[in-house]
Amino acid sequence: MGDAAVDTSTLCLFDVDGTLTAARQRVTPDMTEFLEKLRARFRVGVVGGSDLNKIKEQLGDDVTQQVDYLFAENGLVAYKNGELLSVQSIQAHMGEELLQDFINFCLNYMAKIKLPRKRGTFIEFRNGMLNVSPIGRSCTQEERKEFFELDKKEKIREKFVATLKEEFKGKGLSFSIGGQISFDVFPEGWDKRFCLGLIEKDNYSTIHFFGDKTKPGGNDYEIYTDPRTIGHEVSCPEDTKKICQQLFF
Repeated sequence: MGDAAVDTSTLCLFDVDGTLTAARQRVTPDMTEFLEKLRARFRVGVVGGSDLNKIKEQLGDDVTQQVDYLFAENGLVAYKNGELLSVQSIQAHMGEELLQDFINFCLNYMAKIKLPRKRGTFIEFRNGMLNVSPIGRSCTQEERKEFFELDKKEKIREKFVATLKEEFKGKGLSFSIGGQISFDVFPEGWDKRFCLGLIEKDNYSTIHFFGDKTKPGGNDYEIYTDPRTIGHEVSCPEDTKKICQQLFF
């Protein structure tokens, strides 16, 4: 199919974890091929909460070339047509004082949580967010699963976020619980909707969004319910492909 067949007024935008790949796993060749097929028809974009390196680990080193848009950290690091479009910085936005108060509070809170295991990297600094993990991001896949099961029962992350919302009320911070071991903290409005602002001037008549964490509190919720997108809830990568097949092929 030549370029003539591409509908440039429609953009298909995909979340990464749980939508294009299993959580933190590599994309299957099958899915890569499918995205290529889709890109012969429409513009294709990817928006993930993770940083660029993690997204590359999952979708391949050349991912910025494979899609029309790549939005890492919800679009705070943005690529268009393989070129860097823009980068935001959370420390410039929040200021050092609030940032330190927040980090100190989190470390203090986590020091009091007793878990079967704790590892390293409890707060990961990204361009547009802080990622807070009670178990620590350096845990193994097994330890990650163990924490996730415990968290489902004991709502460790949910309680932590509720405490932070109370403690930092009025400070312009938002929280979202995604993935299995952590939650994200970012300035209000810096959720996945952030990328929609960057696409605005490209004047798409239709933007389809596909994501799996679309319930309130999930990190796809805001963009999924945004009037600028047509939201599709998926349960796994196979489901994403099935829904796209029904819609577009």
